[in-house]
Amino acid sequence: MDTLSYKTISVNKETAQKEWVEIDATGQHLGRLCSKVAKLLRGKYKPSYTPHVDCGDNVIIVNADKVELTGNKWTDRVYYRYSGYPGGQKTSTPAELIKKNPDKLFRKVVKGMLPKNKLASAILDNLYVYAGSEHPHQAQKPKKIDINTLR
Repeated sequence: MDTLSYKTISVNKETAQKEWVEIDATGQHLGRLCSKVAKLLRGKYKPSYTPHVDCGDNVIIVNADKVELTGNKWTDRVYYRYSGYPGGQKTSTPAELIKKNPDKLFRKVVKGMLPKNKLASAILDNLYVYAGSEHPHQAQKPKKIDINTLR
């Protein structure tokens, strides 16, 4: 029996096969879309997934301003940020965030779905969000995928 065939292969930074993926957010629900994006960023859909290595794909989200939220979440949900100074707590709603910069809303939601460590900030750098249908990453030849086919 060849014991080397049973050896577990762990992916490292050099051997990780990262791809570019483009996702259209038109008509998608924010939470469901971002949970699948978080899995893509971590690499959990790959058979070579390694928890402590950034082995996920680079994800481009287009038409981010056409994402949906159910109910009154656009105005009732509140996100807080604190400057560290007395009286420095500020609030914002998803409607304000997506109007000002859709990238901030998506990063905030996806960041909450990633592990709370240094790897999460490195993984979050692989997320690119654009309000319109155009993006400057055509040279990377991103593969368009339907997010609804992923589980």
